[in-house]
Amino acid sequence: MSRTRELERRSSAVTLSDMEVFIFPELMYSLLLANIMSPRIWRWREDSWFDGIEKMKPYKRISRLKQFIMDHYVFNLDLDTWGLTTKQRELARFSDFIDADTLAQSNALFGYEGDRYYFSIDIRTHFGLDKYEGDVIPYWKTETVEAMDAFKYKPAYGNGAGECVSLAALYAASLFIVAGIPLKDIFLMATPLHSQNFVDVDDGILTNNRRLLTKAMWFNGTALSAQARRALENERVTIVAHETGHVHAVYDEATIDPAEYARFSERLHSYLRTPISEEIVVSFLRHNREFQCCFQVRWPVHGVDHYIPAERAFFYEHGGPYRLSDRTRAKLLDEIDAEEYLATPLPRRIVLNDFETFIRENKIDCEKPEDVVRLKRELGHDCEEGSVAIDALNAFCHVSPRVPDMASKRRGADVEPLGISSGMEREEIVARLESVRARNQVADLAFYAYRDLNRADPWPFLLAAMERNPVSISAAQEMTDADLVDFVRSLPDLSIYDGPGRLAQPDEVWNYGRGDGVEKALLLANVFHARQPDSSLELSVTPGSARLVAGDGIYEFSSRKALPPQVWPLAEWLRAIS
Repeated sequence: MSRTRELERRSSAVTLSDMEVFIFPELMYSLLLANIMSPRIWRWREDSWFDGIEKMKPYKRISRLKQFIMDHYVFNLDLDTWGLTTKQRELARFSDFIDADTLAQSNALFGYEGDRYYFSIDIRTHFGLDKYEGDVIPYWKTETVEAMDAFKYKPAYGNGAGECVSLAALYAASLFIVAGIPLKDIFLMATPLHSQNFVDVDDGILTNNRRLLTKAMWFNGTALSAQARRALENERVTIVAHETGHVHAVYDEATIDPAEYARFSERLHSYLRTPISEEIVVSFLRHNREFQCCFQVRWPVHGVDHYIPAERAFFYEHGGPYRLSDRTRAKLLDEIDAEEYLATPLPRRIVLNDFETFIRENKIDCEKPEDVVRLKRELGHDCEEGSVAIDALNAFCHVSPRVPDMASKRRGADVEPLGISSGMEREEIVARLESVRARNQVADLAFYAYRDLNRADPWPFLLAAMERNPVSISAAQEMTDADLVDFVRSLPDLSIYDGPGRLAQPDEVWNYGRGDGVEKALLLANVFHARQPDSSLELSVTPGSARLVAGDGIYEFSSRKALPPQVWPLAEWLRAIS
């Protein structure tokens, strides 16, 4: 018996590591659908925080959802959460799917360091990858909403948590379930180092980890917007996923509807571009502090014009409600002590007020080369860095996202549409997905990401459990078999997954310190197999029990998972497919 492509794909839907999602891009949307099927997010609608949300306009609904997510989840990038693997092991597993050189161009764990920005900040140190030597790399796994919620059981976590892909999938599902945003208006985007969503509402909204950015926020020059801009400014978009399909920067075939992708591309480009205005100039200087030394601000003190270096004026924005870039400028400048101002203009600096007047009166369009020349000439009179500053201003106002080129892709075969609308209830959605899964691979994989062994072949789940759960193996290293069994039996008999058939992986049981009997038996099986891979290992389940036979030992647990009676000869099967 040998491994099949479908076994790898389905087992990847269970573990959802960074590399697995890159290899199988359809998994991004399958995770979103698994979250939509989950009763967890549907219960949010019962929270009083969302009372009356149906009467709100779309952006107000989305803002209310954002605050709920901010209050209940934190961003987590603890690289040790899901344990370690090796580059060699992962490359061997996927050698039939992609070559190492292509992977190194698109994945942070395999050599990708991004463009000039990422080289300048030393990306491996930035993400903590520098502590892993040689071929050792962390599993970057994406969490379902249940696994995100369960972080509250870990020490030092008071709320739920998740990494960027987890938060993007959580946002997309809750936008649909709670805020009533149609799936057709939600596009999931992945770059080599980040994941976020573009939501086609108003002028466009980006979700960025726990936060939201409107178009105005994208251009406001604050530290938060600067952080959110990094991925689209410095990386190419490798995957765009939508209800109609996906497109991948590396693969030749795209399944996304071309018209929907054209809409996404046009709307994203529009979101990332803005005319140069007085307010934008000030936001640019807030964003690019190195150019503040080119400017000074004129302001009357006791009726007489005085001047202050731009960097001093921006300094007074910190921690206060007033800004240089909006109607509160007068209040900001009035609050600055008189001794900060100079009676005469500073040499070699342009007066911001005059530059704003020039922008307003000349209606500069940076897409016209002649306008750029005029702008450089105006700024260059008084600042040696004027030409460089104008190029940076142009880049600030006109970000060109490097999204996959649909013209170079061949169209994938038509599939049954998901057919999910905002007016449907959860049970209807689950039934609809189940009815189309034979004709829609994304829907089929959603049931594996959903972890429901009553609706999916158990072997992909079992393969993931026995091959990709290193945390429990490492953590139990100093325990004897007897001590391990006692410890596992002492854990609360509670699964992090609601309902019958849905199971946690062994490392989820270990990390969160709880599990149903079937899950506890699988945890033991994972550790025992690592210790004695040649020993016999068989797990039997019934609706109310789990029985593990490992070598000469027999371990029995009660269960509430209501699995139909079946026997899983784990060791025998693993040897057969290895």
